[in-house]
Amino acid sequence: GVVEACLLHMLKRRAAGFLRTDKVAALFTKVGKTCAIAGDVCKKVQELQQQVESRKNQPNGQEPLKRQGSTTSKTPVLTPQAIKHIWVRTALIEKVLDKIVQYIVDNCSKYYEKEALLADPVCGPILASLLVGPCALEYTKLKTADHYWTDPSADELVQRHRIHGAHGRQDSPSKRPALGIRKRHSSGSTSEDRFAASAREYVESLHQNSRTHLLYGKNNVLVQP
Repeated sequence: GVVEACLLHMLKRRAAGFLRTDKVAALFTKVGKTCAIAGDVCKKVQELQQQVESRKNQPNGQEPLKRQGSTTSKTPVLTPQAIKHIWVRTALIEKVLDKIVQYIVDNCSKYYEKEALLADPVCGPILASLLVGPCALEYTKLKTADHYWTDPSADELVQRHRIHGAHGRQDSPSKRPALGIRKRHSSGSTSEDRFAASAREYVESLHQNSRTHLLYGKNNVLVQP
């Protein structure tokens, strides 16, 4: 990906390895000798690679059984695309990619030429800062190889949302949802019920109605074409 292209830009031959085809793996391995965080990522990647190789050596008859128990199995199922980017992917999931890149930037003279992107006093720290946000996310639901058959479509998700939130109420294409919180006054309802209902209506008002041409920004500003 883009991160790998930045890491490989004008990488020294000693850091990339003379005979290794996977230069990203060579870089992580070399950095892992002096950086403990990168060393942990190297161990994690080696474990994942061993699991992938052991799965390839298993008979094909066990494939459906493992797929059925994939929800409870601790062994992750890696797609060919995930295996290709396994080093950056593992560091990202472990939330240490930004720290590793920052360490490389701080010690760029060991791994890069003077004209390299990470050796630049401005571009290098910017790249490390941009990775802080993605590393703060929880990647708990990654798409598997059969996600096209297991994940619901976008239309189905929208339909589920309408059934769950509408409660028999029909959306009018000519009437836009209210941006403010509307209070319901009912003699039998408690204050908590009124707050929950008004909060639900406010959240529904932030969603884009597929049958209208109204668009809302993060600050609830109506955008007209």
